[in-house]
Amino acid sequence: MTRKSTGARAAKTAANRAKMLAAARELFTTRGYPQTTMRAIADEAGMAVQTLYFTFATKRAILSELLDTEIAGDTEPVATMDRPWFADVLAAPPAEQLRLQAAAAAAIYARVSSLLEAVRSAAAADPELADLWQTNIDQRHQVQVRLAEALAAKTTLREGMTVTRAADVALAVLSPETYRLLVHQCGWTGAEWESWATDALTLQLLPPEPEDAR
Repeated sequence: MTRKSTGARAAKTAANRAKMLAAARELFTTRGYPQTTMRAIADEAGMAVQTLYFTFATKRAILSELLDTEIAGDTEPVATMDRPWFADVLAAPPAEQLRLQAAAAAAIYARVSSLLEAVRSAAAADPELADLWQTNIDQRHQVQVRLAEALAAKTTLREGMTVTRAADVALAVLSPETYRLLVHQCGWTGAEWESWATDALTLQLLPPEPEDAR
């Protein structure tokens, strides 16, 4: 087999994988995860169901890959805290760090909030999804702990605020549930949510500005 034909086959395989993932995303977010079957995904993607099973093996595997790629925004196997944008957030001055945290969350939730809601809503009746949802919460909390540590290393936090409490506050403010409530239910724009989240983090985590600085 020539290098050209190998490349063409790899490109076709990647395109088919992307088509199956897109089909699954559509069905998970419109029908719900429990109601979506492997055959339904295959039909939506225009693929044989055997091809879907060969590629992913299980519906849970499809969901896990969808979450990974949509949260990241690409297919690169790089963890959130190893990404360049995260390093930029860590290096920013305190107020800018909080603005960048809110901006990053807004960008991620614009891609993945509907999928996360599909997982959250199905978790109560599915132990596997309950584990997946808890893992997602734990991972988001780990990110916020690292960011809170960086913030505390650069500035005094608001009176009475510890690093642990700061991470908890950020986890709540920057949660997919809050984003979905305000953007999907109340009709806010993503930019309005981002501005609100920035203000909330700033007021909660940073000490008040001196009177003469206002």
